[in-house]
Amino acid sequence: MDYKKIETSNNSIIIKGVKNFNLKHIFECGQIFRFEEIQKDNFIVIAFGRLIELVQRNNEVFVYNTTEEEVKEIWLNYFDLNRDYSNIKEELSKDELLKQSIEFGYGIRVLNQDSFEMLLSFIISARNNIPSIKKTVNKISEKWGNKIEYKGKIYYSFPTIQQIKDATLDEIKETGASFRSKYLLDTIQNIYRSTINDSEIQDNEDSFNVYNLDYIKKLNDDECHKALQEFKGVGAKVADCIMLFSMGKTSAFPVDVWVKRAMIHFYNAEEGSLNKIRIFARNKFGKLSGFAQQYLFYYARENNIKV
Repeated sequence: MDYKKIETSNNSIIIKGVKNFNLKHIFECGQIFRFEEIQKDNFIVIAFGRLIELVQRNNEVFVYNTTEEEVKEIWLNYFDLNRDYSNIKEELSKDELLKQSIEFGYGIRVLNQDSFEMLLSFIISARNNIPSIKKTVNKISEKWGNKIEYKGKIYYSFPTIQQIKDATLDEIKETGASFRSKYLLDTIQNIYRSTINDSEIQDNEDSFNVYNLDYIKKLNDDECHKALQEFKGVGAKVADCIMLFSMGKTSAFPVDVWVKRAMIHFYNAEEGSLNKIRIFARNKFGKLSGFAQQYLFYYARENNIKV
């Protein structure tokens, strides 16, 4: 557990004694799109239909616009604070090459986000840059999510399947999703069908389960990876992102251009397909692959590693 206790103050909840925790590291390692940096060590996050403001002062994190109950029920798990990252870092640091990346991104934590939001967000991420991804995700939220007002500013939550189930292809295209719009529409329709308590669907268990995220989440890591790729627009890398950032599958190792460069730079990994690098990394890091990936990604991107 990477915190000591929780206290309620006049206008915030304080998580005391946090360790292995740095807001900038967490939000800038490629795993989240719904955040806003207000100033150094001060961020706004929108997740699970809620908005919180965070301020970090050394080993204390002040959480605004929430309750102690919500912090315990939602945000401790969201920030993976019930896990001891010191053990993970100690184990991975036995690898001298990885140790450098861990020390650089010492405050990274893998967030536990909503699977439906991650599925749509990372479909949008395919062959796309981060500003464009954030813009499209925000437009989807504005069109179908709930309005949230905070400090005189308007924000929007990411929509639930119930809120977005009737979206049309033209409406999705208007968000800037481009060629991915048809993938998003197909995914939304399949997810919605999997939630309907329809005897015809339920009788055919395979048909029901193939697009049911709760079911997919319970599969073992390799089966989960395969199942997610049944969604149109989801390849190996996107499946790994969804698994790692919302399904607790820590052996997932998403390979993008930065991770590929890091693996070639540090480990002389074969300059081949992304899947070869994925397999190489999973064999090397095992169940801790996802944590290794985050440290490598952040180090490679922040230091603009070249091959």
